[in-house]
Amino acid sequence: MSDPLRVTVWNEFRHERERDDVKAVYPDGIHAELARGLAAPDLKIRTATLDEPEHGLTEAVLDETDVLTWWGHMAHKEVKDEIVTRVQERVLAGMGLVVLHSGHEAKIFQRLMGTTCSLLWREAGERELLWNLAPHHPVTAGVGDCIDLPAAEMYGERFDIPEPESLLFVSWFAGGNVFRSGATWTRGNGRIVYFRPGHETYPMYRNPQILRVIGNAVRWTAPRAAAAVPKSKNDAPRIAIPGYEQPEKYRTEG
Repeated sequence: MSDPLRVTVWNEFRHERERDDVKAVYPDGIHAELARGLAAPDLKIRTATLDEPEHGLTEAVLDETDVLTWWGHMAHKEVKDEIVTRVQERVLAGMGLVVLHSGHEAKIFQRLMGTTCSLLWREAGERELLWNLAPHHPVTAGVGDCIDLPAAEMYGERFDIPEPESLLFVSWFAGGNVFRSGATWTRGNGRIVYFRPGHETYPMYRNPQILRVIGNAVRWTAPRAAAAVPKSKNDAPRIAIPGYEQPEKYRTEG
């Protein structure tokens, strides 16, 4: 039996402490709800929050993390750049990253995407139909053709992200907007999934289909094999080619 995947569920944990309407939905915090909802024998889950030392993402914690999930909203700018760089380096080395809902504006997601990740939004409690575009992809397995959400915050196009490697879900909202609600990318050796549902005043993280997608994403983004991030050209090994002598202007010492 293989060792369980080590998952760190990261959350700002600000709304739940400062707003009664959010506390009513997630009294223990979104991170605690996700940790309960994702609990499984093959996952070893820990949580981390913004106001812990080093945002709970110390070197030791990240060294023991195979996949990081990220939920943020009101305090993106408070995340220290050195922690963002630390997480980025881990992703490039192979750690999985699952970015949820308003995490689209997180520093780490914007840095890895290289774009603003901006979008349209409307908080009106609209019905959402979340259509599964890739039913054979591991992240969408077992969720059916569509997830019907009776009340959700609208996210709408244009969503300023680079072209996804796989587009998993597209949402239709009762107000007429559509949105690319699930997508994947690779950066270095790390896999990234963005999945939109999850506003702080809607109990999305108790929905079995939503939790199924997030659990699938965690397992799919897990490191596949130990591999080094490609080195720069200056560090590349020299290859001897029979009968070829390198021109003098390209020769270096060593």
